[in-house]
Amino acid sequence: MAEHKVLDELKYSKEHEWVKVDGDLAVVGLTDYAQEQLGDVTFVELPEEDQEVKQMGELCVVESVKVAADVYSPLKGVVAEVNEALEDEPELVNSDCYGAGWLVKLKDFDASGLDELMDAKAYKEFVAGE
Repeated sequence: MAEHKVLDELKYSKEHEWVKVDGDLAVVGLTDYAQEQLGDVTFVELPEEDQEVKQMGELCVVESVKVAADVYSPLKGVVAEVNEALEDEPELVNSDCYGAGWLVKLKDFDASGLDELMDAKAYKEFVAGE
């Protein structure tokens, strides 16, 4: 099986979302494994800014040529910003999932939820077992 790209500085959920803390914001996106499983992303239904999200509550919907998939928030928080570039270029989720293809930025997030997420090593092992 091909090795999926996993970045050491991120935290990962069992639902294949990643989190990067950037100052007082938590950036959330889909992992390389998730985007590969989805196939070509054709549409991303993003949440509203200032929307409160629960940990493991629905964050957004990503549609691909194969499926429409719910994306869950790895942390409790408030949507500070959505990646508006995805409205015109949803394929960024495929081509740059850890960069320009990020989904949302959360503010006022519950940092204790980070402890429940996996580090890169644990996530690689988790994906290998999928």
